[in-house]
Amino acid sequence: MVWAAAFAAIIVVIIAAASTFAYYAYRTAFYHVPDPNEDVYRLPRGEQYEERRDEMTALIREMAEIPYEPVKIRSRDGVELFGRYYHVADGAPLQIQLHGYKGCGVRDFCGGNKLAREAGMNTLVVDERAHGRSGGRTITFGVREREDCAEWVKYASARFPDAKIYLCGVSMGAAAVLMASPMEETERVSGIIADSAYSSPAAIIEKVCGEMGFPRKLTMLFVRIGARVFGHFSIDEASAVECVKCSRAPILLIHGEDDRFVPCDMSREIYDAARSAGVDVTLETFPNAGHGISFMADRERYKRVVDEFLSRC
Repeated sequence: MVWAAAFAAIIVVIIAAASTFAYYAYRTAFYHVPDPNEDVYRLPRGEQYEERRDEMTALIREMAEIPYEPVKIRSRDGVELFGRYYHVADGAPLQIQLHGYKGCGVRDFCGGNKLAREAGMNTLVVDERAHGRSGGRTITFGVREREDCAEWVKYASARFPDAKIYLCGVSMGAAAVLMASPMEETERVSGIIADSAYSSPAAIIEKVCGEMGFPRKLTMLFVRIGARVFGHFSIDEASAVECVKCSRAPILLIHGEDDRFVPCDMSREIYDAARSAGVDVTLETFPNAGHGISFMADRERYKRVVDEFLSRC
């Protein structure tokens, strides 16, 4: 009886410890309280952003001062989602733009939105779940965001039945639009632009865990448990590498070769997967460009690459 009680106590301690680690993993990686008053001028840390602070701040200010129409929809699981619709011309093509992890559309698309406006395109810049004015408290690294993207396409298709629709994303937003590419709701999408996409949620999380000095396999076990138990999703449910194989639309991949967060090789992996499946895919890499700032590194070439892709689509 003593041994049985001791064994039971050990099991309880192990379960409690595992639950604690899993909850910590969830809170660290996935939990995020949306802030409707977030500081759009707060740039990521690092020298790559500091050296371009003035340039990026000017672009953010320009976009922040443009009037927009607030738009709201509901996600499949009942989360209220918010977007900013910028109207340029009646009947013009529409870009749906998705920002990155713990980012915001006004900051992450200060360059991409400018290009779209100059090209005469309307834009819908969304706050992804658990960001900005959207609801939810769990970031799913593209797993649920891809479904939200599909809902935005449904909304746009109903509101603009004759307009061409393009999906554009940066970082996590790029992974999300790629993961949405084979979904039935995105059938009307004419093209997808993915800047600095990661190959899969699991791959980028494991990469970051390793850089933080955590034992990768053990940490990923708790990450998976935390996502399942507390976030109610699986990080292995979808990946950009697998989803692009069934993409209905042409894809343009853009990546900075000096990306220190999402390795450029992840876009190369996505490219190889799409190309091997016969998908119309193009990869453009930018030397000396950091994460999500290829536009800043070479505006002229970035604009040319995007314009050529959109014209071809």
